[in-house]
Amino acid sequence: MALLTFELPDGTTRRVDVVQVLNAGYAGRSQDDVAAHVAELAELGVPAPSVTPALYPVAPYLAQHTDRVSVQHGRTSGEAEWALVVDGDGELLLTAACDHTDRELEVHGVAWSKNAGPDVLARRAWRLADVQERLDALTLRAWVTHTGSGEAALIQDGTLAELLTPGYWAEVLRERGDLVPGTVLISGTIPMAEGVDQFADHWRVELGDPATGDVIELAYDVVRMPAPIG
Repeated sequence: MALLTFELPDGTTRRVDVVQVLNAGYAGRSQDDVAAHVAELAELGVPAPSVTPALYPVAPYLAQHTDRVSVQHGRTSGEAEWALVVDGDGELLLTAACDHTDRELEVHGVAWSKNAGPDVLARRAWRLADVQERLDALTLRAWVTHTGSGEAALIQDGTLAELLTPGYWAEVLRERGDLVPGTVLISGTIPMAEGVDQFADHWRVELGDPATGDVIELAYDVVRMPAPIG
């Protein structure tokens, strides 16, 4: 298991012993758009899901607070997402997340690719109840930086209105008997900007609340591991 600690706006902290991680996929609120996206991915060799939205179990230890993600090759990338976290008392927390995915492995199986990299979570969170009334206005953005240029490029920019809601997924988990302390659900992502290279050396994700100006963020470097011997 993984142990995560989140700081709330009032300065208190929540320690969460992660018992299960679930990654939503094809989770856009417009399922017509999702169907078009599935068709686009199929042309790239990514197998289509049997149903949408999809839900992929991920090893619990892959939920991490980290500023460094080690990868085996140059075709991995993040995805800006929100995370729903059930704390030890059963309270629902909302935070920023980045699902780092192996794109080479994705063509062989999305579930496999989700288990080949971590789900990086921010160290701060909001109580879901505190932002529930303005969820659709919350912003989700990601920037990538390449060592050669050194300049951050905006690669994802949207709002939570584009994705199925935390309430939707909470109900799905409740029906499955999975809405239990230590559960982490990652939301699925929003579209990436055309012309921005996603295979970057640094990722930064922000979940913002325009009503208060508060921003929850995470950032990490992507580091290539040495070549294997043998």
